[in-house]
Amino acid sequence: MRAMRHERYGGPEVLEEAEVPDPVAGPGEVLVDVEAAGVNFGDIKDIAGELTEGPYAAQGPLPRIPGMEVAGRTGDGRRVVGYLRQGGYAAKAAVAERDLAPLPEGVGAGEALALLVQGLTAWHLLRSVARVRPGETVVVHAAAGGTGGLAVQLAREFGAGRVIATASSEEKRALALELGADAAVDGEADGYRERILGANRGRPVDVVLDAVGGPVLDAAAGALGFLGRLVTYGASSRQAATAIPPTRLAVENLTVGGFWLTPLITRDGAGGAALEELLALTARGRLRPQVGAEYPLERARDAHEDLLGRRTKGKLLLRP
Repeated sequence: MRAMRHERYGGPEVLEEAEVPDPVAGPGEVLVDVEAAGVNFGDIKDIAGELTEGPYAAQGPLPRIPGMEVAGRTGDGRRVVGYLRQGGYAAKAAVAERDLAPLPEGVGAGEALALLVQGLTAWHLLRSVARVRPGETVVVHAAAGGTGGLAVQLAREFGAGRVIATASSEEKRALALELGADAAVDGEADGYRERILGANRGRPVDVVLDAVGGPVLDAAAGALGFLGRLVTYGASSRQAATAIPPTRLAVENLTVGGFWLTPLITRDGAGGAALEELLALTARGRLRPQVGAEYPLERARDAHEDLLGRRTKGKLLLRP
């Protein structure tokens, strides 16, 4: 079968097209004919060698096929979406049965892939970590991206009183407004607090969801109000943030939390009530996952470069 794999660690340039044997489904696994594979920042970290240590590291020697999510059909004809630790950038993938979910009628492969990692991340950021309450103000960074766009919509669905989006261009800010944000502003660190408070009618905010990191993460803490929560779940800027002193957290009654979906899926599987809710909301038209560019499998390098360059909107797909 056709696949994209890497024989060394590095940037997008290490991905190479190859003919490899079909995977063999082990105990509890199902072979899926891949209709589309999703592209994530986690894949970029994987091929860079940043996920080689710790209990949730990608396993197996090089060469390795990256890719953690696929949509397609099983041998018995079921249309499914599934999560796997590696092997998605290929024509076929072996996926654990517990990490597969059936696709409802009317939900496309791209929409389903947007929900699997990015949708579940947005759901847990709001429900499990930030625990957003009705009427609160939520700020979503990188709101035109896959996770950010879903977080904007889910914040509204979960009762947020005001949703403020940040994005790097006028076009992306316009998309965030279309998705349901009440206001959209530039997300750069310089002048961040003034722009956010201005978008919130002069008041501090309750929740900030950050996937940018670095100076932007530092600036976000300054926009939080009493009992505010700042949740980090990525660092697309690839810059280090300055530690927020514990005394400041105590004095200002702030909470800083983090979230990474992989340990949760490793423990509980990718399905469950959260994914069922996301798929049902999509099937009813209440949630609109944004499907972005689609690339032939052999152009996986281009997909990674576009994602790193922040030139993308919505979910990126590879088509075998």
